[in-house]
Amino acid sequence: MARKKRSPEREALIKQLIAEYQPKTAQDAHDTVKDLLGDMIQGLLEGELEDELGYSKYDYHEKETNNSRNGYSKKTVRSSSGNIELDIPRDRNGEFEPQVVKKYQRDVSNIEDQVLSMYAKGMTTRDISTHLKSVYGVDASAEMISRMTNKVLPIAKEWQNRPLTEKYAIVFMDAIHYNVRENNAIVKKAVYIAIVIKLDGKKEVLGMWIGGNESAKYWLGVLNEIKNRGVKDILIMSVDGLSGFGEAIHAVYPQTEIQRCIVHQIRYSTRFISYKDIKSYMKDLKLVYQASTEDIALQQLDALEDKWGKKYSSSISSWRNNWPSLSTYFKYPLELRKIIYTTNAIENFNRQLRKVTKTKSIFPTDDSLFKSLYLAMMDITAKWKGKPREWPKIMEQLFIYFEDRISTADLD
Repeated sequence: MARKKRSPEREALIKQLIAEYQPKTAQDAHDTVKDLLGDMIQGLLEGELEDELGYSKYDYHEKETNNSRNGYSKKTVRSSSGNIELDIPRDRNGEFEPQVVKKYQRDVSNIEDQVLSMYAKGMTTRDISTHLKSVYGVDASAEMISRMTNKVLPIAKEWQNRPLTEKYAIVFMDAIHYNVRENNAIVKKAVYIAIVIKLDGKKEVLGMWIGGNESAKYWLGVLNEIKNRGVKDILIMSVDGLSGFGEAIHAVYPQTEIQRCIVHQIRYSTRFISYKDIKSYMKDLKLVYQASTEDIALQQLDALEDKWGKKYSSSISSWRNNWPSLSTYFKYPLELRKIIYTTNAIENFNRQLRKVTKTKSIFPTDDSLFKSLYLAMMDITAKWKGKPREWPKIMEQLFIYFEDRISTADLD
């Protein structure tokens, strides 16, 4: 991948660093970064003491305490860039307890973790730079913070290529779209996302893939990839109504049962219903998809067509044409129906991603986008502790429905 073109600000910063540090080798450049990290931490410590005392170093007019600065003590700490020498500021009364580098702390790699945490919650590099400046008085350029967050990329790509479990109970697939700069143009790209519920009921993100416009062809590539990474079987897959999606799934996993998202289908089939009729039409349509059995649902679909067929034939035809993948959930118990009839699980995840990335309307590279999504994903999924309600009851029935494909040994 070609290197990003330098901005004037970036050019000036690089020239300033080269003039000051005069690096000759790659190791010299690494030492420069370490020294800058040390300056950043030093500035954080100075800011903490200033806040503790209530006045800046040379502004005695604002002094409202009998306490004062009392020199420094030397301390060597470990960081992800190596050992760093710090001067820990002291106060005259011995009351100052620094929080950035605590009294007995010898490892400060968590400073970078704090930056990553802010980045994961949607703050841009410039936001973080401004925050550090306003709170701690530390000059940390957006470029420096970007370099710190870039260290997560190898970890993110290792996660993306990790080996996968052989069997999954349910997989949800959907895409979310972002603007990315590519070849001096702004391109809208789809991020293909898969979320799974494992046989033990725990939920996790299977992966995130950045591609062009959403298509069944790209999903086919994703499915082949996860198969190559170890996924031998998927019991049920919940997806949207993308044309050709079902065929792509069965080309890789021919036994997988497909549940087309009912919510997507409702949106699609009611797009052209007159606002005068929508309330009455939706009341009748609910009798179809909320029916207790498939037979009753088909009876209600016939009734819907008798009443509305002449006026809205295309809407009703879309239900009939897609019925095999829309009606899958009727065979399952109510507890499982609620999970698979819609892709809400992944749409809720996508909504949280949008909330985190809303301040970044355009991403400079695919890597920049993937880095942001990975950090946001790690932050979001840290809260995923529970299992679906009644999961043991659901599994009892899945063992019966798929007796030739799963067993209790798969739970080990």
